[in-house]
Amino acid sequence: MSAPDIKIYSSRFCGYCVAAERLFTSKGFEYELVKVDEDPNQFEHMVHITGRRTVPQIFIGDQHVGGFDDLSALNQSGELDTLLDT
Repeated sequence: MSAPDIKIYSSRFCGYCVAAERLFTSKGFEYELVKVDEDPNQFEHMVHITGRRTVPQIFIGDQHVGGFDDLSALNQSGELDTLLDT
């Protein structure tokens, strides 16, 4: 069974984005980083698919996890490991 794709919509100078990256790295997972501040089309796409205008916005597979606070809560509860183990 392979690890799910992880996508982080991010921007420069975003501490929460860096924290999300570090969390996935600490668990040994690779991720795709989409810099929405460098591509307005990607920003609009992120807003369209999430309804949110803040970064990070994190997807594990097709599931929108939310921002870093949401990711952190999933990690604290142990649900993140379940999501990553699919």
